[in-house]
Amino acid sequence: MDKEPDANKEKESTEPSKLIDRPSDFRFHAAYLIYSDAWDKASSTEVKLKLNEIMDALSAGNIDYETFYREISPHRVERNPEQYSSARTYIETQRKRDWRRREEREHRNKRHGR
Repeated sequence: MDKEPDANKEKESTEPSKLIDRPSDFRFHAAYLIYSDAWDKASSTEVKLKLNEIMDALSAGNIDYETFYREISPHRVERNPEQYSSARTYIETQRKRDWRRREEREHRNKRHGR
């Protein structure tokens, strides 16, 4: 009798990911890529089972894409959060007249050997 729970637990730990990708349907394919990435990074079998349920519901048409993304978002892990930071780069600008004066001065100094 003790062997049955272990066998059941082993079955849950080897829960395969769903292979129901539809490359011809762009929206479903994008959702499947999100699902497979989250499934690969999931550590517990409960999370993997939940992800499989969400994907099954989407493929059966029981939920829409908005609900799918809402339910899968807690299980997603961002790869590089710094990638999406809004760091601004400083761009130095100058007026055309100032640029021409600087260029003329550099050209004159170069011509006279300064």
